[in-house]
Amino acid sequence: MQGRFLKLEENKNQQMNTSQYIFKSKRLGFRNWKNEDFKEFSLLNSDVDVMEHFPKTLSKKEVKSLMEKLQNHFLKKGFTYYATEILETQEFIGMIGLAHQDYKSDFTPAIDMGWRLKKKAWGKGYATEGAQRCLEYAFNELGLTRIISVCNLKNTKSENVMKKIGMKKIGVFDHPDGIIRPELKKHYCYEIVKKEGETGG
Repeated sequence: MQGRFLKLEENKNQQMNTSQYIFKSKRLGFRNWKNEDFKEFSLLNSDVDVMEHFPKTLSKKEVKSLMEKLQNHFLKKGFTYYATEILETQEFIGMIGLAHQDYKSDFTPAIDMGWRLKKKAWGKGYATEGAQRCLEYAFNELGLTRIISVCNLKNTKSENVMKKIGMKKIGVFDHPDGIIRPELKKHYCYEIVKKEGETGG
């Protein structure tokens, strides 16, 4: 009887946890950020392999600032690079989502789709699944009509995700961020535009 009670409590807690998600895919839940994410997000952003295609790893102070920026973006715009979890376990795996970008280029200002996942979550199709679901949410729920995504020329894994969700390459540019290493300056820009009458998924 005790075991059954514990199982019921476990199921109840899981339902309470999953209700925090703004939307879900088959395996993933997407939500705004909370303070409890700091430890795991710090570990992710200090991993040299995860940050290979970014300017550098981030300090705890920089991670805190980034989390605040992501939270504020959600409050201001109604979307962000979402904190992302595996539905079955509620394990935090990183971020997948959308953000307004207005750095100087031929392709911006625009809504960018991006992702950053911890190594443990690599190779399982989470980035593609999450990006596809975010795209559907952007078109069907947020009313957005154009999404871009960028990556440096060496980041073939991210480029493959862009291709898999139907984005098309529209150009190459030098990213204007001053802290990006010279060898990572050249970026591809991919784009997808919602067609008239299309539901996105």
